[in-house]
Amino acid sequence: MKKVAEPSPPPFEQSLGELEAIVAALEKGDLTLEASLTAFERGVTLTRACRAALEGAEQRVRILTEGRPDAVPEPFTTPKAPVTAPLDHP
Repeated sequence: MKKVAEPSPPPFEQSLGELEAIVAALEKGDLTLEASLTAFERGVTLTRACRAALEGAEQRVRILTEGRPDAVPEPFTTPKAPVTAPLDHP
């Protein structure tokens, strides 16, 4: 029996763009509950794909710079999102 190849994940930039659009739609608050859950699930999938792509890129950079004293890796940190007050809905 022939194995069906899984489709390759979309490019990082495409996944990130779609993820940003999902976040904007969820923050806007106009989606139904079901649409919000579907969007959230897609967002989680995209987040995992983006994280895997970044980890793969980081590993490639480490391999390429291994043994170079002038190439000292620095951890990448992202600024923490500001904590906002919960929405008040009657």
